[in-house]
Amino acid sequence: MKQKTQILFINGGMTFKNQKDYLNFLKTREISLEKKIRWSDDYLDKKLGKNFEIIRPRMPLQDNAKYTDWKIHFKRYFPYLRNNIILIGSSLGGIFLAKYLSEHKLPKKILSTYLICPPFDDTLDEEDLVGGFRLKNYLFLIEKNSKNVYLMFSEDDNVVHVSHAQKYKSKLPNAKLIIYKSKNGHFKVPKFPEIIKMIKDDVKKTIR
Repeated sequence: MKQKTQILFINGGMTFKNQKDYLNFLKTREISLEKKIRWSDDYLDKKLGKNFEIIRPRMPLQDNAKYTDWKIHFKRYFPYLRNNIILIGSSLGGIFLAKYLSEHKLPKKILSTYLICPPFDDTLDEEDLVGGFRLKNYLFLIEKNSKNVYLMFSEDDNVVHVSHAQKYKSKLPNAKLIIYKSKNGHFKVPKFPEIIKMIKDDVKKTIR
């Protein structure tokens, strides 16, 4: 029986310079009872279908994230991973994967890594990138770690400005950079057919 292709999906989060800022965020953030429909939830499972196994670790303290905590939790999944895994990191999850893969070798072969609207540095309008997530100067190990690397940004992103795209591209010259005109800001879209096709195409190439 053919094994399913695994996808490990790391969602985003937030970081704060100090406890005071974090508590202020908790007191003032907008509360909504409306269910948010995101492409990364049921849509992804449904469109990829039964040949894929999507793993979504619930990273520690996502609203006040620390890189060291995330790294420990991430490594706990290693015994369950298989070769030719696909990694997807969105927003803070994207810079987490970029940092980890630029500093360490994953114990399994990575078919593709998708970094979706990842911040490159602390030049964000409304958030601070702290908590140990800052990248080192050299990222070339990412391209050694992963057969395919994709950088995906949107021109109308109001959280991670599209200028972060070229910063990543300058450090990852072999990565495929894709800039969309609009993905409803910070990729807040219910559907994302482009990534579905790309993932399926990558897998097809491995079985030819």
